[in-house]
Amino acid sequence: MPIRSGFVSIVGRPNAGKSTLVNALLGQKLAIVTHKPQTTRNRIQAVLEVPLKKKTTRHPGHPAAQIVLVDTPGIHKPSTELDRRMMQEVHDALESRDAVIFMVDVTHRLPQEGETVTGKAKLSLDEHNFTLGLVKKLDCPVILALNKIDELQRDQLLPQIAYWQKQHEFAAVIPISAKKKDGLERLIEAIVAVLPLGERYFPKNQITDQPERFLVAELIREKVLLYTGEEVPYAAAVVVERFEEPVKKGAATRIAAAIYCERDGQKAILIGKGGAMLKQIGTAARKEMEYLLGGKVFLELFVKVQSEWRSSRGFIDDLDWRKQLEDLAIKQSNEE
Repeated sequence: MPIRSGFVSIVGRPNAGKSTLVNALLGQKLAIVTHKPQTTRNRIQAVLEVPLKKKTTRHPGHPAAQIVLVDTPGIHKPSTELDRRMMQEVHDALESRDAVIFMVDVTHRLPQEGETVTGKAKLSLDEHNFTLGLVKKLDCPVILALNKIDELQRDQLLPQIAYWQKQHEFAAVIPISAKKKDGLERLIEAIVAVLPLGERYFPKNQITDQPERFLVAELIREKVLLYTGEEVPYAAAVVVERFEEPVKKGAATRIAAAIYCERDGQKAILIGKGGAMLKQIGTAARKEMEYLLGGKVFLELFVKVQSEWRSSRGFIDDLDWRKQLEDLAIKQSNEE
């Protein structure tokens, strides 16, 4: 039986709720989520199987579909090599897609015509216009998802819809709350409606193309973002240096990972008094790893200083999980 299938890139400003939406649609955690902007640094592909919905008197129905959701970093003007790499991830996601979900945080104040703004308000307006400019250049169906409606009074939603409908000809405008899982069925229906007929890109039981090493590293970085203050999070990167799967049933997966920061002061914060912070990060990450991997995990964490790594193209290249897999394959081939 024919199905609809395609790649759907999710774009928007930082903290619009893109990763929360991916997790909500999948019904499980795949992308890390924190309250801090620019949590997502890489494209993350999530495979959503949508069953056939038969036509009824109350519902038009839709065919079965496989939606490959592509979570992306928040759109922002780059200022470091890391920022540029993150924006390249966005552009790459927009090159090979069948449709786009443009996510908007409805709690953001909309710009008023002719208004003069300064300071943080101007930076926000510049980011708003920069993001909208990218969306207007797209030549594929764009679905507008107005997120966080649970934080807005109902009479405030209509002006939001009216404003955005003037900005671009969207294929659909869907108010949602990714956090409360409100409006997601309507969003899925809108996506299925614009996808072409085709074949599955992934097996039915596969939910992502991301290797476990990458998912594990992201879980550690999520805990760094959650537990440390403003000085550390954006200067932190995680590299899994060893990932040994259990050789017998019931044994633990052995993982060693390095948390990189840029200064000695940040290293001291990450370790904490008597190692307390590092232990807290490791314990929280290990619990989620055990759920993800379906078994016991023995986790070792180290903190290393790599000065100004966010401006180092070579170091950022090494953080790319695709390159890490290539390097592992070469290493294994040499050992054989």
